[in-house]
Amino acid sequence: MKRSMLALMAAALLGACAPRGTGSPEAAASDAVTTHGEWIRIARGNDSIRAYVAFPERSDRAPAIIVIHENQGLSQWEPTVADRLAKAGYVAIAPDLLSSRFGATPATGDSARRLIGQLTPDGVGADLDAVFAHLNGLASVRPGDIGTIGFCWGGGQSFSYATRNPRLKAAVVCYGPAPDSTALTRIRAPVLGIYGENDARINAALPDVERRMRALGKSFDSEIFDSTGHGFLKPGRQGSDGPQVERAWSRILRFYRETLGG
Repeated sequence: MKRSMLALMAAALLGACAPRGTGSPEAAASDAVTTHGEWIRIARGNDSIRAYVAFPERSDRAPAIIVIHENQGLSQWEPTVADRLAKAGYVAIAPDLLSSRFGATPATGDSARRLIGQLTPDGVGADLDAVFAHLNGLASVRPGDIGTIGFCWGGGQSFSYATRNPRLKAAVVCYGPAPDSTALTRIRAPVLGIYGENDARINAALPDVERRMRALGKSFDSEIFDSTGHGFLKPGRQGSDGPQVERAWSRILRFYRETLGG
C-alpha cells in the first residue's frame, strides 16, 4: 500500500514538472494562463471550423481578436497566443483554417504546408467571415470591436482580411506580405506591421508597402525589431529568446488599446 502511494506521488510530481507545449493542442491549451479557454466548432455551410477560444476575466463585454496561424497550420503555439491576449483583456480565437476542408491540421508541418497550398483566398476569407460572425454574436464581446493578428502566412491573411471586411477595426501583420495595390484601396482598419531585422524576403517590399498605404491615405505603422529573424515571436526562431519579443508584444497591445479599446 505504501509503495503504491509513493508511486502515485512520484507520478504526480513528474506530471507537475513536465514541460508545457507537449501533446495535442487541446492538452497544451489546458495549461495556459486563463482557465476560460475551450475548443469549439463553428458551422460554415455543410462544414465546420475547429477553433480555440480564450476568454478574459472581466465583468463587461470585451473587444475580440482573431489569431491566424502560420503556413504549418494550427499548432500548439497559437492557443497560447490567444491565452496571452485573453490575459490582456480580449476575447481571442485561434481558428484552424485547414479544418473546414481537411478536418484538422495534420501532425507534421510538411503535410500542413502542402494542404495550405490548396486553400483558396475566397475559402480562407469565408472561414474568417464565419469566425468574425461567431465572435460578433458572443454575449461577452462588444459588437464590432474585432481585430486580427497573423503570423507569417497568417500575417498575409490578416492583411488580406482587412481588404475583405470593412467592419474590421484593427489588423496586426507579423512578418507577412501585403496584398496588391488594388486590394489595398478597400482597407478601412488601421494596420500595424511587426517585422524581424534579418528577414529581407519580407522586408525588401516594406518601403513600397508603406508608400502605397500612405498614398491611399490608409493607416499603416510598422516596426522592425533588431537581432531577430522571420517568425521571431514563436519559440525556436531567431531572436525568440531575446528581449525583442516582449517589446513587440508591448507594441501590439498598445495598438489594440488605441484601436479596439480596453
